[in-house]
Amino acid sequence: MEEFSRFNRRSRSLFISLLLMVITITVFWPVGEHGFIAYDDDQYVTENRQVQQGVTLQGVQWAFTTVRAGNWHPLTWLSHMLDVDLYGMSPAGHHLTNLLLHVGNVLLLLGVLRRLTGALWPSAFVAALFAVHPLHVESVAWIAERKDVLSALFWLLTLWAYLCYTEQPGVRRYLLVVLTFAAGLLAKPMLVTLPFVLLLLDYWPLGRFPSGQWSAPAKRWQIWRLMREKAPLAVLSFASCMVTYAAQQAGGAIKTFGVISLSARIENALVAYVSYIGLLLWPHNLAVFYPHPGPTLPLWQVAGAVVALGGVTLLVLLAGKRLPYLAVGWFWYLGTLVPVIGLVQVGGQAMADRYTYLPFTGLFIIIAWGVSDLTAGWRHQKRVLALVAVGVLTVLVAAAWVQIGYWRTSVTLFEHALEVTGGNYVAHNGLANELARQGRLKEAEDQYLQALQIKPDFAEAHNNFGLLLAQQGKLEIAVAHYSKALWLEPNLARAHYNLGIVLAQQDKFYEAGAHYTQAILSMPDFADAYNNLGIVLARQGKLDEAMSHFREALRLRPDLIPAHNNLGQVLAKQGKYDEANHHLLEALRLGAQARERARSLGAGPDPR
Repeated sequence: MEEFSRFNRRSRSLFISLLLMVITITVFWPVGEHGFIAYDDDQYVTENRQVQQGVTLQGVQWAFTTVRAGNWHPLTWLSHMLDVDLYGMSPAGHHLTNLLLHVGNVLLLLGVLRRLTGALWPSAFVAALFAVHPLHVESVAWIAERKDVLSALFWLLTLWAYLCYTEQPGVRRYLLVVLTFAAGLLAKPMLVTLPFVLLLLDYWPLGRFPSGQWSAPAKRWQIWRLMREKAPLAVLSFASCMVTYAAQQAGGAIKTFGVISLSARIENALVAYVSYIGLLLWPHNLAVFYPHPGPTLPLWQVAGAVVALGGVTLLVLLAGKRLPYLAVGWFWYLGTLVPVIGLVQVGGQAMADRYTYLPFTGLFIIIAWGVSDLTAGWRHQKRVLALVAVGVLTVLVAAAWVQIGYWRTSVTLFEHALEVTGGNYVAHNGLANELARQGRLKEAEDQYLQALQIKPDFAEAHNNFGLLLAQQGKLEIAVAHYSKALWLEPNLARAHYNLGIVLAQQDKFYEAGAHYTQAILSMPDFADAYNNLGIVLARQGKLDEAMSHFREALRLRPDLIPAHNNLGQVLAKQGKYDEANHHLLEALRLGAQARERARSLGAGPDPR
């Protein structure tokens, strides 16, 4: 009988796992028809030559040493490189990897909670909410957010390894905990709060905290032992925080107090905590970017958030002994959001859907176990809860399906963001970039002007608008916008590069060379800047220096046609005809390949 019962439990678990997998794949399957998005996908894939070369020894070295995109996450870079090896530059394959990682996370979450608590149906409901909640669409449908789904995989593997360790403590099992946690940090540093979550799990459901019959000294000793057990993990977290801070500061992502004051950050953080809960319960008006309100939040919103957060915290503390999952779920939510809640402001967003990918799990736990306890005395509890769960999940699936549709193209994504948010300068800029790429220059100009009207100190929009103006021959106005961008962000590599192009066109070679050099200093793997600097040096008669820059451009980007052509011409001037002929022929070969690819895709050259 006992064996039959175990078989029954295994069968139910397998059925639920298969059902969750089918639902998740069905909901997110449309992302396979989506393209790359003109918002960070360029940095991660479409304009990242290191990634486009696939997994190479040089690429691995670059992944572990670069702080591109304001982050140090080598495993994320390697995963994108592997995608290029597997699928080339087809966005469908890159989307497929995100989807498969999300499916793996759903199944792992089910398995971890099932093993931790022994409760199958609440665990299944948490995993289902995690699978289809609309706020999780951003993490899955956005190729550049690979770091979310990849790091979550290692987060859950760390929980599994930790559970194995608590069942049978030992050095090898603890080492596995450390290794999986370290891998997660190498994918995304947001995992720094995991040691804190492990302490929460020690309280419930693992029950490793001392119970009432322990003496006071014994309780203190046991709690100290549990905290000391997490010390190696805490050291990794601290190191990751330091590296991340340095990387984001080097990338100009961290906003100083002069830009957003500490009081404004605290106020926004308090309101964001409550706003996320509101979106969990009623996921509507979701956008790829929510502008930071700065010091403009109404006092009543901040005061209301303080009362709400304080009241809930007090309630879960009072009910902590009787209903321990309340405290665990609540502090899971509060704690895991700390790195991205905006106290250290990275970027200009007030909040972001992707930040909820792991933190919402704590609230899902409260919902699943709380509803089960609230209805414990009901006569037809299982049937009622099953019907409610199906209804809730059906609504969430429909909402997620709609939200996924907005991610189909850059235009649909940014147009939706503009519909549901106000003052969204990032969406105006992103839409303008895509319109410019499509040759819709007048529409693009209108969007850039709206972005700059909202945020006159938006350096990226000044640079992009300057590029659009330069393409139309309005060089003087373009220079003014490039200069403004560099006044706002002196290390903006693209602005230095674009300004260098205009100056070179005006035969101001010395000034152009200075800006190309600054572009290279700001972005050491900027192959086009090396090529253009080589052109300037060649025109000044500095052929040896020019050759070294052409060669460096080709080392970084072996398919850079102008660099092959320019190097060939300089070599010919020096009488090195064999090598010159090699590079000139390579330029012709690559040019023919590029034209053939353009014809097969039915596309013309990229206006950018």
